[in-house]
Amino acid sequence: MAEHIQRDLLETVQIPISIGIAPNKFLAKMASEMKKPLGITVLRKRDVPNVLWPLTVETMHGVGEKTAKKLNAMGIATIGDLAKANEIALQQTLGIYGSRLKEWANGIDHRPVNPEEGEKRKSIGNSITLPYDVTEQRVLLDILRQLAESVGRRMKQKRVVSATVQLTIRYHDFQTITRSKTWDNPFQEAEEIFRYAAYLLKKHWNGEPIRLLGITALDVFDRKEAVKQLDLFHYEEEAKTEALWKTVEKLRKKFGGTAIQKGAALVEKKGEQQN
Repeated sequence: MAEHIQRDLLETVQIPISIGIAPNKFLAKMASEMKKPLGITVLRKRDVPNVLWPLTVETMHGVGEKTAKKLNAMGIATIGDLAKANEIALQQTLGIYGSRLKEWANGIDHRPVNPEEGEKRKSIGNSITLPYDVTEQRVLLDILRQLAESVGRRMKQKRVVSATVQLTIRYHDFQTITRSKTWDNPFQEAEEIFRYAAYLLKKHWNGEPIRLLGITALDVFDRKEAVKQLDLFHYEEEAKTEALWKTVEKLRKKFGGTAIQKGAALVEKKGEQQN
């Protein structure tokens, strides 16, 4: 079956893939990285000590650069070190994610495999085709803010978060580019989405007239799985933002979508009326 899938993709769309076969998600992901670009690797739990433990923690799925540095500072250099590490010490440094990493390092992953769930919601995005070519950054940022609010609202409704924002830009000549960036902490708030999208716009926009803008939160996942480590002040800030968002949504449902607006939008409308 695995060979058939590989051959099919290579012949039809010329995409070489490596395949990992394992009893859970984590081991399958690790196995798929072992024989690129056209390998097939079977990884069983009993293989973990011999195959995975000698590898550095930097090579482990789920361990980014910052997490690896924290683990290294604890004296954890290999996946084997992580598998045998003190769980309480891991939780003190990485929170609940520390326990999950220790389980993965031991070949344990309780996440269910549900192909339909992945198809239903891999990303949440919104785009808008502009009625005319736009070259003013201020106008583009206003549009991005509207898109961010729409994406953030839908993410809250679906109770999902993301760590990656993708910006889509279509120029006046219909040339289209997409640029994305992954941040350390999962996000859901419109203000964060807007800030990240604005960063991508300022970095990648070449100054040419723009006809379409889009924002997409990639690889969304259940909010309960978010592993962000919040200090006291950050936690209080999030709690206030969540309460404020609920109040705004209630007002919009009662009085209409324009009941609550950004001050900048009101100033702009007033200026248009005066002109």
